[in-house]
Amino acid sequence: MVSNTPIESNYDRESELKAFDDSKSGVKGLVDAGLTKIPRFFHHPRPIINEPKSSTLQTQVDIPIIDLKETNARAEIVENVRYAAENWGFFQIINHGIPQRVLDEMIDGARGFHEMETEEKIKYYSRDYQKKFFYTSNFHLFTGDAASWNDTFLSVMAPQPPQPEELPPICRNIITEYSDQIMKLGFTLLELLSEALGLKPDHLKSLGCGQGLFVLGHYYPPCPEPELTFGANYHTDSGFLTIVLQDSLGGLQVLHQKQWVNVSPLPGALVVNIADLLQLLTNDKFKSVHHRVLAQKGTPRISVAAFLRPFHEGIESIVYRPIKELVSEENPCVYKDASLDEFVRLRRNAEGLDGKSALAPFKLDP
Repeated sequence: MVSNTPIESNYDRESELKAFDDSKSGVKGLVDAGLTKIPRFFHHPRPIINEPKSSTLQTQVDIPIIDLKETNARAEIVENVRYAAENWGFFQIINHGIPQRVLDEMIDGARGFHEMETEEKIKYYSRDYQKKFFYTSNFHLFTGDAASWNDTFLSVMAPQPPQPEELPPICRNIITEYSDQIMKLGFTLLELLSEALGLKPDHLKSLGCGQGLFVLGHYYPPCPEPELTFGANYHTDSGFLTIVLQDSLGGLQVLHQKQWVNVSPLPGALVVNIADLLQLLTNDKFKSVHHRVLAQKGTPRISVAAFLRPFHEGIESIVYRPIKELVSEENPCVYKDASLDEFVRLRRNAEGLDGKSALAPFKLDP
């Protein structure tokens, strides 16, 4: 990849990163300060993967939409989930059972936190991943090739949620209520995905796929130079399953057949995507695909991502391997065994944002 930014001999990237991090005010702090040019460490090389030659695909194709209404035939829902998980890795769900009030209040709670007075918000700024709740800007600020135009809070909500006093008052009640609803929905989705694999409904749950829940509240401030950066660079998710609540602005894109496809906001819908560990467990039957968020001018974008993933404490030695029922002479095993500790370590090193799969280190030689 070639950067579109000229090389300056006096550019001290480490110092700029440290100053930004020490401010604890995040990307929103830069916008509040009135900057008109984004700092160089936000400049992204353009992706190797070709951009669409026209907007045709983006305007005419969208990810699958699945209606979970209980009156619909179960077999039809399972088949729709199977198709989406195998061919797209992403789908939107409607009639999922979470009231619109809860969705709206969760968006408002995330917005409210990020738009708090800076003096109050910086109390929660941290890079200590052992905390149950913290806010930061760019998890890979010091290790990634370029920073992205977003701030995020993270809350570990299961299996051991924070004490109420650990959560900010402005979003304390709604993040708890939303997480309870998401856990129930997550178990429903795991049942549907299990059946889509031809397994018993409780199979994925029995493997611990619904044990841990992280909730991330993303805030994408308006960007004065959106052509130079991303709201979130292209990546795959590391856990089992991700459920995303997005506002009405859009900007999320999915890589499908080497083209970026817009995930159009749909009122009341939630976006679901397969993550890396579920692709490993299903022996590549379900796909964890690259996605990204575009930086935009205008108004801030809000999204809340709920990650069903392993809970790390005390289970680093657990071993993940493709589900035996999905391996046969016709469908040989694709992945080697990997402990959770090894999975986290090797995946982090493989996550080079170069279009390659973060699961590459776990592939068996053909």
